[in-house]
Amino acid sequence: MGILNTTPDSFFAQSRKQSLDDALKQAEQMLVEGATFIDAGGYSTRPGATDVSVEDEQKRVIPVIAHLTKHLPQAIISIDTFRAVIAKMAIEEGASIVNDISSGDFDNQMFNTVASLKVPYIMMHKQGTPQTMQQNPQYNHVTMDVLEYFNRKISSARALGIMDIIIDPGF
Repeated sequence: MGILNTTPDSFFAQSRKQSLDDALKQAEQMLVEGATFIDAGGYSTRPGATDVSVEDEQKRVIPVIAHLTKHLPQAIISIDTFRAVIAKMAIEEGASIVNDISSGDFDNQMFNTVASLKVPYIMMHKQGTPQTMQQNPQYNHVTMDVLEYFNRKISSARALGIMDIIIDPGF
């Protein structure tokens, strides 16, 4: 997975690309280096990140996805978002996978949207929000708690017709 962030504050500085041409060059390089797909995001989810409006996230990432799919039609693009409306726009612009750090927890329309789009879905485990997730995570038994979380999420997703699911257990 090649990470392409259209945010000024992503945790990984080399992934930050602010212009369409810079994003395209970075995506081309990642594909040459062996990336199977490019994960584009417009909302930094690093610990302590500032909240961003839907409009700002849309302005940051949707034009990049459109540009990448126009110039790199062979590339598999995933949209890194927890917002159903952004996921839908991205898929309409050519992305083909939804990567959601919240596993549907931050937007109760996400599972329905992904099911209607009929695309693969990446769900991640975390506690809290990007603003709070490092403050005091608590587990009774981390392995069992994460397994139980994904069992619930996968069951809910499959009940709506999402069959292609990738698990990201987080850090």
